[in-house]
Amino acid sequence: MTIKLIKSLIGCKADQIATAHALGLKKIGDCTTQPDNAQTQGKVAKISHLVEVVK
Repeated sequence: MTIKLIKSLIGCKADQIATAHALGLKKIGDCTTQPDNAQTQGKVAKISHLVEVVK
């Protein structure tokens, strides 16, 4: 699955920022490819309002 950060991390809770960084997303427009498993889906669910997912 490809994950793209589409909204800023400014003003987000610390755990949401940490989750985005764990996925390799730091700036708006950053994209990363992650395996489609339960761990990744949980991380995406936590920051679903900040990212766009393409499976």
